[in-house]
Amino acid sequence: MIGREIFLPLVKALQSMPVVVLIGSRQVGKTTLALEVSKKLEKPVTYIDLESDADFNKLTDAEAYLKRFDGELLIIDEVQRKPDLFRLLRVVVDERKRKGERSGHFLLLGSASKDLLQKSSESLAGRIRYMELTPFSVTELNENKAFDLERLWLRGGFPDSYLALNEQESWEWRKDFFANYVERDIPSMGVGVAAAKLKRLWKMLAHYHGNQINLSEFGRSLEVSHTTIRNYLDLLTDFYMVRQLPPWSGNVKKRLVKTPRVYIRDSGILHSLLQLPDIDALLSHPIIGASWEGFVVENIIIQLDERWNYSYYRTATWAEIDLVLHTPDNEIWAVEVKRNLAPKLTRGFYEACKDIKATHKWVVYANNDRYPLPNEVEVIGLVEFLKLIRNKHVI
Repeated sequence: MIGREIFLPLVKALQSMPVVVLIGSRQVGKTTLALEVSKKLEKPVTYIDLESDADFNKLTDAEAYLKRFDGELLIIDEVQRKPDLFRLLRVVVDERKRKGERSGHFLLLGSASKDLLQKSSESLAGRIRYMELTPFSVTELNENKAFDLERLWLRGGFPDSYLALNEQESWEWRKDFFANYVERDIPSMGVGVAAAKLKRLWKMLAHYHGNQINLSEFGRSLEVSHTTIRNYLDLLTDFYMVRQLPPWSGNVKKRLVKTPRVYIRDSGILHSLLQLPDIDALLSHPIIGASWEGFVVENIIIQLDERWNYSYYRTATWAEIDLVLHTPDNEIWAVEVKRNLAPKLTRGFYEACKDIKATHKWVVYANNDRYPLPNEVEVIGLVEFLKLIRNKHVI
């Protein structure tokens, strides 16, 4: 088993909080991680999966059932299938607290975002912590001697895709994942969507990967309203399939693009949607630059804690920065992403750096050498750049 970075933080959370919710996409490894973490806790553990009809029926009288587990950790998988469960947890948690049990009561696993899951922040304030498990990241795999950055980029980070025995098995897994997610998984979460239209939208988004989208144009193509497109886009975001990168919101005297950039979060799913089964097909496709950009941006963002802010910058006259990072110590990092091994920057990047008053200017590219460019720009590989972010976390 490949170690997950969130393993120890999850153990510590269960040792200090009554309720911990581990959220993330389906098939990302939440159940495997939860069962491994439970072995580290000095208490009995019970696991139920709400996708099982038998387990779901155990919660017909949820309050009575939950009260049976004094002194135990109860792991509840696919908790989004029982959203009313959250309001009952406060009663059980407070009863246990009066008995001297202060932590490790419930570990809830959910395949939808915190916003979709929780009506719980008010009732469980101070009693609950949310943590996200992502697909495999560069920093998780980098310590592994067999790590292949190109393989992770091509296949994406879903464990069954990345660890498949060969490219064909990885490709088949991703095709099945896409079909099942649209046709079975999202509807099973109680969301009423037209599966055929959602599937078409998802594939259209792959072709606009790394760009802003026009909701009205997408709506006309799919014969739905722009509001429906907005709702579908937010749905894919809530289920961890899409990343909407917000525009920079600082104060400059220029007309800024205000629409989010849209990325397919997992590069392997992107390549599957675009019918790119192997590295040769990817390297010869026009999407290569945008694909690498999305891969880098996603690996950077998932390393950031709540003290960081991130956005992109673009003006109506094409002054542009791929990623703007506001660090915990109030630095402003301008990050440009290039696949080219001899990256060159446009005048628009330098103008944008002046606009936002960037304190550091980086080019993250597909090599390991680190060297300076004119105008205080530094070229750096992705692995080393992620190490810089990690060092910021411990300052």
